Amino acid sequence: MPRAHESPADVERWFRTQATGLWPAALGSLSFRKSPCIREHCAACARGDQHASHVLYVRVKGRRIGLYIPEDLVPQIERALENGRALQELLYEAGRRYTHAIK
Repeated sequence: MPRAHESPADVERWFRTQATGLWPAALGSLSFRKSPCIREHCAACARGDQHASHVLYVRVKGRRIGLYIPEDLVPQIERALENGRALQELLYEAGRRYTHAIK
């Protein structure tokens, strides 16, 4: 909870303290999908099996793009997304506190 009379410098110190440890950080969504591949005559696709993969969806200049994520990197990406959500909430709170401090 903010102090009654925080200065902008107080808010900055609070923000820096709270943000410590929130790296790596990312925004987006991680999805598990199953889909056919692009190889011709794939035996798995011919049987009706689909290939499983993880995809990180992010926005670049307003456009949604998907990035393939290898299975062994999924835990790291999940952690980055958790940190990104925490950092986003921290920014909302910082905006509120900073606005009160400069008024």
